[in-house]
Amino acid sequence: MGRLARCLSAIPLSRYFAILQSCGYAIVCLLVVARAAGAGQTGPLLRAPDAAAPASAGAPFTFDGPAAPLPPAVVARDESGRVTIRAVRLTTPIQIDGQLDEAVYATVPSISDFIQNDPSEGAPATEKTEVWIFFDGDSVIVTARCWESRPERLVANEMRRDGANVPQNDNFAWMFDTFYDRRNGVIFEVTPVGGRLDGQVTNERQLNRDWNPVWDVKVGRFEGGWVVEAALPFKSLRFRPGRAQIWGFNARRVNRWKNEVSYLTPIAAVHGRAGHFRASLAATVTGLEAPAQTRNLEMKPFANANMTSDRLATPPVLNALGADVGVDLKYGITQGLTADLTYNTDFAQVEADEQQVNLTRFNLSFPEKRDFFLENQGTFTFGGVTSGMPNMVTDTPMLFYSRRIGLDRGRPIPIVAGGRLTGRVGRFALGVLNVQSGEDDDSAARATNFSVLRLKGDILRRSSVGVLATARSVGASGAGTNQAYGADAAFVLSDMLTINTYWARTHTDGLSGDDTSYRAQLDYNGDRYGVQAERLIVGDDFNPEVGFVRRDDMRRSFGQFRFSPRPEAIKAVRKFFYTGTLNYVENGAGQLETRSWDGEFAAEFQSSDRFEVAYSRTFEFLPAPFGIGSGVTLPSGEYEFATGRVGVDFGRQRRISGNVAAEHGTFYNGHKTAFTLTQGRMNLSPQLSIEPTYSLNRVKLVEGAFVTHLLGSRVTHTMTPLMFASALLQYNSASHAVGVNVRLRWEYQPGSELFVVFDEQRDTLGARFPELANRALVVKITRLFRL
Repeated sequence: MGRLARCLSAIPLSRYFAILQSCGYAIVCLLVVARAAGAGQTGPLLRAPDAAAPASAGAPFTFDGPAAPLPPAVVARDESGRVTIRAVRLTTPIQIDGQLDEAVYATVPSISDFIQNDPSEGAPATEKTEVWIFFDGDSVIVTARCWESRPERLVANEMRRDGANVPQNDNFAWMFDTFYDRRNGVIFEVTPVGGRLDGQVTNERQLNRDWNPVWDVKVGRFEGGWVVEAALPFKSLRFRPGRAQIWGFNARRVNRWKNEVSYLTPIAAVHGRAGHFRASLAATVTGLEAPAQTRNLEMKPFANANMTSDRLATPPVLNALGADVGVDLKYGITQGLTADLTYNTDFAQVEADEQQVNLTRFNLSFPEKRDFFLENQGTFTFGGVTSGMPNMVTDTPMLFYSRRIGLDRGRPIPIVAGGRLTGRVGRFALGVLNVQSGEDDDSAARATNFSVLRLKGDILRRSSVGVLATARSVGASGAGTNQAYGADAAFVLSDMLTINTYWARTHTDGLSGDDTSYRAQLDYNGDRYGVQAERLIVGDDFNPEVGFVRRDDMRRSFGQFRFSPRPEAIKAVRKFFYTGTLNYVENGAGQLETRSWDGEFAAEFQSSDRFEVAYSRTFEFLPAPFGIGSGVTLPSGEYEFATGRVGVDFGRQRRISGNVAAEHGTFYNGHKTAFTLTQGRMNLSPQLSIEPTYSLNRVKLVEGAFVTHLLGSRVTHTMTPLMFASALLQYNSASHAVGVNVRLRWEYQPGSELFVVFDEQRDTLGARFPELANRALVVKITRLFRL
């Protein structure tokens, strides 16, 4: 790692910037080569020895599993648990209606014999699941018949698409590794009432739930259980060139009232409900034939009308009327490479950010919610950290953080146009992004061009190395430019053991100090034992302005050990957790700034409820006075404090669920008492839910006392799986703000949507309580054309 750092440092910065600025020409060349390669591609030669790894697209390759079953059989298993499936071509069409009344379901055998991974790893599933995989000239069809001995105990309270509770319901899920690289895939999950979730999995771990392809699914009930029937158009998927296809596949069944998880292939208990992310452990699907490659172009124009008020603008705006149009284009360059273009981009339909209270002296990050930046987000993962993931607090910098584009301190900045190229070329994953933002008078933001280039290559069986570069034409300060570049690697040594590492450097006009960052992390994540060790360095002038840095000028050493036995003698408890953590942070001068050690005990019950108790001791050095609360500033100096915490997490199968926690202890030179309610949910019916959140911090310090309240609730009414209305209400005493965000979303036909959005923010310190700060009413309609 040090040799790589020295080699990269020796290259003049101007050379990197020249490469980045000319990357457009390289992209054109790459597209020509990729297009030519795709046009000349023939189907691969398929064979199945004892064990093998996939090769690059177009080359003869072997698949990982027993020989393909011969008709009429559809599944073959070997002694090691590997599975090979034969997909069946349909000779007559079937109706996607959740009924399974076509003759093919009686003549083609089902795929069954699921295996538990929790609670009894390796044992047969206690409820039968039957699966079929068909295809025709347009789609891949996945069907499941889920038998249930107690149908009245089904947990089915989420029918909204991408609803947060889909994984917490009884559900059937499956994964396709369409490139058969045994690393990445796309997943689909369906509940008994039609709630659906889809997402992209990168490197078997990182899930992007905001990928929304066009597909059709219907559910149904029969006397002994429930049914899923889904059709996934080939046009909605990306895969290797050629007609003959080999894909990876796994299926998962969650029986929530038993808290049982089972899979088609053997999956270790440590992977839990994320076992279908593990493409390397998936079955192999043979016999698939993709349609001949034709033009794959999607055009999605939009139009919106709006009325806005903004009393904070200069001059203030009141009930101003407006309208706008724009378009998004998606073009399949090859079967595995996709170009996206956007003009006059609009994100009016995006839900408002959830408020946070920050009692630390470091920056907060917020999750990305804008569709254009969410799709293929995993491609731009660098150093094992994904941009803008929800509820993520990490000291590891993000070299690319998409919320740097089109937003300024949470305020939208107009995006004139943008383009993105993502996909795979052989063993390489490619991501290129270029976005032009406009000027904004209210925030004084200048028109800025943002560029991101990502290239990652697969090495060994499941490891990878890559590079990433970013640039912005105008720095965050409004002057100069900013560039960043780095190299990273992920070595997957086994199912449990991973090493992540990176080296990165930035260049900012006006900064010339320590502008590098690097990291090495070891993660052993077994079911009974877990170990993490990390060394992280962030320079004082490391400044990726298309990225995010929570804490700079630091030298961090981190270690964690976990022991998590499964007690056989205590039937009510599924698993105990004993965890110890040590965090040691020095600044660049070698002075200790943070030292903390934490101990936690937790018990996970068979009911999926969880109890935890924790204790932590912290040393904190404040190099400068720190304004921690309204009218309260801590002086610089050294502080030591300790905190105890107790919490209960109520399983999501309950009508009322959530995580409740309380903590109390010393805090800097005083005391703090805190109470939180997170992930709260009340299921009034499969159509109506309320998700309350609350946090209270009562702080008493020598310099003064203060109390913070953060209260919120999301109310969602789902009319159909493709139509819902939601309201997010929030009150934050720290920022003296109260807000409401109401949205209606209707997918009136696949890929085409209607949005009605009302957003209002008020200031509780205004002369009139609460005084209007800004308000917007937006109606937006989109229409998808697939050519």
